[in-house]
Amino acid sequence: MTTEIQKVQSPYAPYNVVRREPDEPQSLATIAAGASSSEVQVAQAKAQAEAFAAIMAAKNWPRNEAEAADRLIISCQRPGLAEQAVYVYSRGGQDISGPSIRLAEAAARAWRNVKYGFKVTASDNMHSEVLCYAYDLEANIPVERSFVVSHVRHTRQGSKLLTDPRDIYEKVANEAMRRVRACILECIPGDVIDAAVAQCEETIKATADTSPAAMQKLCKAFEEFGVTKAQIETRIQRRLDAITPAQVLSLRKVYVSLRDGMSKPEDWFQQPQAAQEEAPANGKLAAVLAKKKAEAAEKPEEAPAA
Repeated sequence: MTTEIQKVQSPYAPYNVVRREPDEPQSLATIAAGASSSEVQVAQAKAQAEAFAAIMAAKNWPRNEAEAADRLIISCQRPGLAEQAVYVYSRGGQDISGPSIRLAEAAARAWRNVKYGFKVTASDNMHSEVLCYAYDLEANIPVERSFVVSHVRHTRQGSKLLTDPRDIYEKVANEAMRRVRACILECIPGDVIDAAVAQCEETIKATADTSPAAMQKLCKAFEEFGVTKAQIETRIQRRLDAITPAQVLSLRKVYVSLRDGMSKPEDWFQQPQAAQEEAPANGKLAAVLAKKKAEAAEKPEEAPAA
């Protein structure tokens, strides 16, 4: 009788990318409920068995990196993904862009044998401790990020303490997914991600829609962040009916950045209040200069030295 493990076709292929929804680890939940030490040990043993089974499945059905890279490039040829694949934000007067969480998720699906997500490990009325992770089950490479989220929303009217569980979850999820993206990108080679970003930009340029209906849809999307059509036209320095495909690409990157919380509307668009304050400031400066010019004209010229 042999004990050799035979390789068979996985019943879950090609859907072997596992993403866990944010939840509380069973061991912590059990401890919080006042469970006995034996129950805690059972929960820990179950978690270890699940992790071992996932690793063994990844070892038995390894990825083909060339095919995985091709799958990602093909995915990036879809306009729906390409439009959401790249974000941009401003720092130090320069625009910095990178792959968004949507592209990172697509890369994990194409790369396969990657498990990612986040868990709330502890929480009180003011803060939540969150663990973000991405595990390459085949290479046995764990990448984790642990951070604390305050239950406070900062607005122009001041800071507001969040008490609604839904508001707390949305803020935790929004900040956690940015760390999840970073974890996923550490598990996948950088040149593969760079090729995917380049393909997404080519897809957008080739399929950029500048029709009036598309521009109306674009304005409606920006309205969610308080950005008006006039502000958009001020940024692109032309009317929307004369927009170019390259400017459509730039605006879509800005929208993804706002949606993912990477930047704020005032980072990209001139605010009406700032424009109103700028005019009086310029008028005051002009008045001061005019006054100095008048004083210089009235002042008699000094006689030249003998």
